[in-house]
Amino acid sequence: MTWQASNLAKDKHCFFGRNGGVSEGKYASLNVNTRSCDSVNNLNKNLDIAASIIGLKKEDLLLLSQGVSDKAVYVQKASRDEIEADGVVTNKSNIGLCIRTADCVPILFEDRIAGVIGAAHAGWRGAYKGIIANVVKLMLEKGARVENIAVGVGPCIAQKSYEVDASFYKQFVEEDGVFVKYFKNGNKEGFYLFDLQSFCVDRICEEGINNIKVSNHDTYALEKEYFSFRRFTHQGIIEKPKDFATELSVIVL
Repeated sequence: MTWQASNLAKDKHCFFGRNGGVSEGKYASLNVNTRSCDSVNNLNKNLDIAASIIGLKKEDLLLLSQGVSDKAVYVQKASRDEIEADGVVTNKSNIGLCIRTADCVPILFEDRIAGVIGAAHAGWRGAYKGIIANVVKLMLEKGARVENIAVGVGPCIAQKSYEVDASFYKQFVEEDGVFVKYFKNGNKEGFYLFDLQSFCVDRICEEGINNIKVSNHDTYALEKEYFSFRRFTHQGIIEKPKDFATELSVIVL
């Protein structure tokens, strides 16, 4: 399954699912996690498959070395795993800005009038620290205007699938009491269900952006369509750190 945000240029972006690639076994099939133990040959083929959908080659893709930061960078050329950041912006054509996820929120931004695009990897830590605001700020510095920015919020883990403990809950509500609205009581006493997607959407709205489309696809629940780090963990699939499959989200001018 792939998903495209109706407010973004149709032939210039895509939120990919797990299908359509060449990887096998626990990586089946469109795995793009270059830190996994999947074969380099399969990873390269998968990246070429994904890139071709928006008229690029794998060499045109900007692949960040992602973490849990609020760091956003401006780029003028493609590279693979060279830049440590969780957000990226460009005003150069033929560079596919990529985000890799397996439950975290992939967010794609565009201002086609100004010719500026951006992408963010918003796990809960990055979203909490401000990665979304930092991507928007960098886009504005490069000429984008808030009223012209359209945003697509891609497939991610849904609230019903995202149970967290009391310390997680406490960190958010002590930061801002309003954040309590993102939590429901969990299935076990002392646990909560966290709405990461809504948390990210509200952070986008705080930047003055109103043109937002959301996939509402639950990566944890839709096992045949998406990779999920949490599901892999529950299934005992992850044997080594970083060795799990991820899907790709990409946007180009």
